[in-house]
Amino acid sequence: MSSRTLRAFALATAALVASTSLAACGSDDDDKTAAGTSGAAAEATSIKLGYFPNITHAPALVGVNKGLFAEALGSTTKLETQTFNAGPAALEALLSGAIDATYIGPNPAINGWAQSSGSALKIIAGSTSGGAGLVVKEGINSAADLKGKKIATPQLGNTQDVALRAWLKENGLNADTNGGGDVSILPQDNATAVQAFAQGSIDGAWVPEPNLSKLILESKGKLLVDEKTLWPNQQFVTTHLIVSQKFLKEYPGTVKKLLQGHLAAINYINDNNADAQKAANAQIEALSGKALKDDILAAAFKNLTFTADPIASSLYTSAEHAEEVGLLKKVDLKGIYDLGPLNELLKADGQTEVSDAAAS
Repeated sequence: MSSRTLRAFALATAALVASTSLAACGSDDDDKTAAGTSGAAAEATSIKLGYFPNITHAPALVGVNKGLFAEALGSTTKLETQTFNAGPAALEALLSGAIDATYIGPNPAINGWAQSSGSALKIIAGSTSGGAGLVVKEGINSAADLKGKKIATPQLGNTQDVALRAWLKENGLNADTNGGGDVSILPQDNATAVQAFAQGSIDGAWVPEPNLSKLILESKGKLLVDEKTLWPNQQFVTTHLIVSQKFLKEYPGTVKKLLQGHLAAINYINDNNADAQKAANAQIEALSGKALKDDILAAAFKNLTFTADPIASSLYTSAEHAEEVGLLKKVDLKGIYDLGPLNELLKADGQTEVSDAAAS
């Protein structure tokens, strides 16, 4: 994306919010609606945003740390944040109303769409592509070598868990949801998996950055599968931004300003990479109490692409993978995207609009 200042986005947004045709419902929560706003410009007094302390969520990390969301939201809306370690937990919070929007991987978003029969959420922007894969011990050189081995994923049904199960199936290996089968898949949080690999109690892990780089650089793991090599043009959605449909309908003005901050964060990362790395690391340290080592930070950023394009075709394929491994019943994803507000901002900035098409 070309470099644009936050002020340029703010001016574009002000005009677009006033003219957008996005329908809005009345709110039952009058106390949350900012005074003087209504219809397509309705704004909330606060928005609760979820994200993970992972480099794959760098636009969120940078946006919060550099104040880009707060600046975009202005004095009208207070930003409140909550962090999660894996997608299913963030999804649960969104479905329960504990948060209004969240950065999340494709498979939890698909699950939320399926569980709610298409009523709970909308994907409103892409965020991150790449940065995930299978790291294993030395001596494991092929899928066949994984038979009888223990492999970790962040959580049952999360994006990396589905990717591993689908890849194993494609290679003639099975794994059930109880840790049995040809390969024992052991869902566990990323910090536990990193420690378990270092201690030798697991043989590998399919994880996102920065954990992938940690396993390689700190524990001498070997990258057996770089997930991007499994996708067309080596692009697939790792993280995107979703919002609850209720919040989107009631406060479209706030959602557009959230997107403004999101785009500003992506631009900042792509235009000021070195400083963006420091900002993301500072936010990780603030959240977890420990910053990433410089070499891991650099390796993780190099392995990721930050883009507002949701790479929709990969989402549909991820759904097919989840269905094939028995973690998802057949689901109609028509309508899961609402890219209208994002495309209005991109068009106003002279950017190429993005697509929700199943095939690129």
